[in-house]
Formats: sequence, structure tokens, C-alpha cells
Amino acid sequence: MDTKIIVNHALRALLYEVTVNPKPGLVDPLSAGPHPDMNAFMFIDSALSLAPYFNACAAAGVAYTAVDLTGLFKQIRGSGVQAEQTMFAATKGVNTHKGAVFSLGVLVTAAAYQLQHPDVDLATIVRTMLAGLTANDFNDLNTKDPTTLTAGERQYLTYGIKGIRGEAEAGYPTVMQVALPALRRSRGTINQRLLDTLMAIVQATVDTNLVKRAHDPHVIDWVHDQAHRYFDLGGSRSEAGMAFLRELNQIFVDHNYSLGGSADLLILTIFIGLQTDILA
Repeated sequence: MDTKIIVNHALRALLYEVTVNPKPGLVDPLSAGPHPDMNAFMFIDSALSLAPYFNACAAAGVAYTAVDLTGLFKQIRGSGVQAEQTMFAATKGVNTHKGAVFSLGVLVTAAAYQLQHPDVDLATIVRTMLAGLTANDFNDLNTKDPTTLTAGERQYLTYGIKGIRGEAEAGYPTVMQVALPALRRSRGTINQRLLDTLMAIVQATVDTNLVKRAHDPHVIDWVHDQAHRYFDLGGSRSEAGMAFLRELNQIFVDHNYSLGGSADLLILTIFIGLQTDILA
């Protein structure tokens, strides 16, 4: 494997995710969900605009020789800010992949670094790269102007939810311990397998995008129940399970709910699945 293959897998992960359908509360080829300003074509444009960024991440990872891997993260973080601007230019200001710019950029960098250090597992590389991330990013939030806080910062102050920063700093345990095993167990078409993997993620995670839109962390208990119900109905390989997803999407549209955080974790899962031939 080389860096070109890693970048190819990153782009495929973005494109696979938007193609999977029907996804409740998310954009797919059949529905924009609660995102009237988005469509699948926009996600394709957004994904392809990020190719230079992923190339830069891979190049940084494979060339990095210092012992302190937090320096590698600092190196790509600036590139991530530039990539967000490239994304916004491609989508005319719509946030399609901001979460993926961060998380997938980290994984691409770590995977490229692993090419030179095959004895170190991916999660360990990520944890070492991101050591101290939440402490650094959430330090002194109480002294900041509340109007300048991001959604993630507000949720940390209000509910103590660390969100994607906490997930990343821990080496993406939801991906490694929940989503990848679910993908490995899954059966059927790629679409069926990825739907079941998405709902396994939904069942196990605190989706900060959903909390933001609902303005209530208790919505997480509700969505966990919905994911359990989906699997009780037979999941993607049953008509009842598929009908339930379509009904659930309408509920998400009616309440303006989104599962953007879960979608980002699905992207990471697809990427690793392609890297490891779980998705062959």
C-alpha cells in the first residue's frame, strides 16, 4: 500500500457515505433529510475538493520522523483550516464535510505514518497524535466570549460532552470497538452493510449534531431506542427495517434532527474497512 491508495480510500469513504440510503436525518440520493440546502451532488463536489488536503495529510504522515507525534497533528491542523475554506468554496458556503476534514484528515495522516511504522496500530498512533487535545481546546472556555463559542464548545460547557474531540483523542473507540466489528459481521449488499453499521454507530454514540439540533441531551436516549427498534425489525435485510428507516427519516425532517456526528464516524469506519479489506 502507498499514500495514493490511502487517499483513494479516503475519497471513496466520503462518496460511499453519501450514497448509502435511506439514512435518517442525513443527505442521500433519495432525500436531503433535514438539510434543504444540500443534496448528494454537493457532497460529491465537496468530497473531491478535499483530495489535495488528503494528499497533504498523507505526505506529512509518511515523511514525519520526530518522536513527538503531537507535532504531526499541529502540522496538519493548519492544512485542515485551509481545506475547510476549499470545501466552502466548492459548496458555496454550505458545511458538508467539516467534521470529516478533521477526523478523516487525522486517520489519513495516521495511516500514512503507519506505512513507516507497521508495528504500531492505528488507534495508538491517533491517540499519540492527539494527546492533550481536549485539555488544550477546552482550556479557559469560561473566559471566552459566549458568542464566539463553537457548538462543540457550548456542549462541553453545558453538558460536559467532549464530542468528536474526545472520541478522536481516545483513538476513535466507537469506530474501533463498535462500528468495525459491526461492519465485519454485516451481510448483504454494500448499502445494506453500511446501513446496519450506521445504525450500530447511532445505537452506541452521543451524536453531538443531534444534541445541537434538539437542544436537549435526552434526545440521545430516544435515538438509541430507535436504533434498537431498527435491529429488532430485522435491520437492512428486512422490509420492515427499511420501512422503519424511511419513517424515521420523516420524523427527523419534521423535528429538524440530524445525525451528522454518526455520519462522520461511518466515514471513518468505511475508510478503515477499505484499508483492511473488511469492505472488499
